[in-house]
Amino acid sequence: MSADALRSLPWRGPGKGRPALPLPPAKLPLRFAGTTRKRWRYVAVFADELMLCAARVQVGPLGQTFWAVLDRERGELVERTVTLLPGARGEVWTEAEAGAVRWAPEGECTTRIEGREPRTRERVRAFLRFGNGGRWVESVCPNGAGGYVWTRKRAGAPIAYDVRIGERRLRGEAPGIEDESAGYHPRRTVWNWSAGVGELADGRTVAWNLVEGVNDPQRNSERAIWVEGAPFEPEPVRFEGLDAVAFADGARLEFTAEAERAKAENRMIVRYSYRQPFGAFRGTLPGGLELARGLGVMEHHDATW
Repeated sequence: MSADALRSLPWRGPGKGRPALPLPPAKLPLRFAGTTRKRWRYVAVFADELMLCAARVQVGPLGQTFWAVLDRERGELVERTVTLLPGARGEVWTEAEAGAVRWAPEGECTTRIEGREPRTRERVRAFLRFGNGGRWVESVCPNGAGGYVWTRKRAGAPIAYDVRIGERRLRGEAPGIEDESAGYHPRRTVWNWSAGVGELADGRTVAWNLVEGVNDPQRNSERAIWVEGAPFEPEPVRFEGLDAVAFADGARLEFTAEAERAKAENRMIVRYSYRQPFGAFRGTLPGGLELARGLGVMEHHDATW
């Protein structure tokens, strides 16, 4: 691996100069600079009738899938997290034209959920098809310990969903987010994150990905705000717990939670705790952008991995 490539970080794309490092879709080594590889693919849909997220996560050889569906009309949240043995598919997977893929699919793809609600044992199935719209933002950042972290994100693209919870069926199309990450995060990583979609007061579509604590240098970070599908990078942000996000120019997003995913586990080698509520946003974004309506998530995550 090139030391010059590491010294060139952070880098943000798409564009020229992608670092000469093992980056998806290439296979990354299991360990680098004394740190274990972590990777995940997280997707979410934010609609008037439901909010949904699903992910596949791997830390070294250890895997996990999770999904959650909030029926906003009923005010009911169903969710499930499954720990995976090496090679197991779990309850969340992605399919592209070439067949099943797990990480960083290229082109159009679908994500499927097949599971059961833990309390009622109702069968839960979901099919998500990702449309075109919203440009990808790719970022490679140093991890502070001689390694690096890659991520790419796209928010605001239309996602067709077909969700079945027992006999209930929810179908439609709504904007959402795709989050793909891989790299060598520090042994202990603590971050705050927000992703959402909505509409501005002037009628334009808007979406955002905001973070504090990981991939957040002053420039060439993963922070992005998409207006009509075109992204720009805001200055570093400050999270006020899970209640608000404050921007450098005085803009501010305020959040009202509707339901929350939360979990804490200690598996000796891997320990983590997180809170990730679904909800609604109001306020302003940088550049005087007034938000007319917004839906999405906030998250606080503390991982030793």
